[in-house]
Amino acid sequence: MELSHLIIMLILIGCMAALVPVFMCLFFTAVLGFLLYTDLPLLLLAQSLFRSMDKFALVVVLYFILCGNIMTAGTIVDKLIKVANVLVSWLPGGLGMAGVLGCGLFGAISGSTVATVVALGGFMIPALLENGYREKYTLGVMTTSPNLGVIIPPSIGMILYSMISNVSLEGLFLTGFLPGILIMIGVCLYSYLLHRKRTDFVRMPVPSAKEVLMVLKESFWSLMLPVIIFGGIFSGAFTANEAAVVACIYAFIVELFIHKSIKLRDVKRITVNSAVTSATLLIIVAGATCFGRYLTLEAIPAKITEAVVGSIQSPIIFLLVINLLLVVVGMFMDIISATLIIGPVFLPMLAAFGIDPMHFGLILTVNLAIAYCTPPMGVSLYITGAMANKDLIYVSKAVIPFLIIQYAVLGIITYMPGITLWLPRVLGFVE
Repeated sequence: MELSHLIIMLILIGCMAALVPVFMCLFFTAVLGFLLYTDLPLLLLAQSLFRSMDKFALVVVLYFILCGNIMTAGTIVDKLIKVANVLVSWLPGGLGMAGVLGCGLFGAISGSTVATVVALGGFMIPALLENGYREKYTLGVMTTSPNLGVIIPPSIGMILYSMISNVSLEGLFLTGFLPGILIMIGVCLYSYLLHRKRTDFVRMPVPSAKEVLMVLKESFWSLMLPVIIFGGIFSGAFTANEAAVVACIYAFIVELFIHKSIKLRDVKRITVNSAVTSATLLIIVAGATCFGRYLTLEAIPAKITEAVVGSIQSPIIFLLVINLLLVVVGMFMDIISATLIIGPVFLPMLAAFGIDPMHFGLILTVNLAIAYCTPPMGVSLYITGAMANKDLIYVSKAVIPFLIIQYAVLGIITYMPGITLWLPRVLGFVE
């Protein structure tokens, strides 16, 4: 590694250690790199900044953020939780299972982990504690299960990866179903085994067929939202971008005129809040793109590729190194910045080891989803800690059993690409 590269990396790490906002770390490090180590004008960096946000692919992210905010403001989330409750809450540990299923259902619409933590954590954490579930289990399950928000499609991380790699977004979405389902099964099984012999809290009665049908009927319009999104995308009725817009319009219609849970005056507030969230995301995209432009101009990805290919011969070892590196990166960087910076660095190496870019996209997404629960920068840890008035260390210990389950699933999808890519291959998105 050249001295200039080392200095730039130390500046970036130093800024992050000083708790400077991530987008500012990336942008100012890129500016310093341009000024100190290139002869290129800063105007090139300004052009990169503008072009990074002038991409049609980002539209889908912005509309899925709006859709998630509509659901949070209305009653769609409550009805999805009711469905999950009636299906599993009568089992040992069933209320915890309902939280996991609820996160899966919400994640299949919002595409965001943070939105899932806020929307479901605020509701499920008090409910679990009131029903006698231990606090560590409660915080653990409701901190880690929202990771499904970026694993089960639509996923903001997958959308950004598709943008930089040019792999099929629809095919990438399909890869997310298997790990999402495996995580839900693993957590539900753990919850069952943990609570099957406990008699110190009251289990819900087994619902009758009539009660199940009533809940499904009441929640019909909510359940149709993921059906419309995925049915429309994979039937070819509309693209992923169009699906996001359709989902927003559908959610507004359901909440305004069917559930009547929001008023017309609330539309402005929801839209403005979504615009603020979207602006925050775009600023991070801009900063990451500027830093990525500096790396490209310095040919750093090519140099790393040459070094890695020269020292590692086995695809198994290469995948292990990728996972270990992403675990470390995820501790300090959010999924948006990490995807936009790490993705272009590793993409040129994949062909040398025979790794499908779509398979790598899933590995990247799952790793960075788990990072939401990894200290010191795991956002989900801070959110649930604030909800339960617990410190970072307490919440970090609570999530350990659930992270073990998620890392086990990560191992399966890493070293069994055949089953990971089976669904996209069957539907013609992978050769």
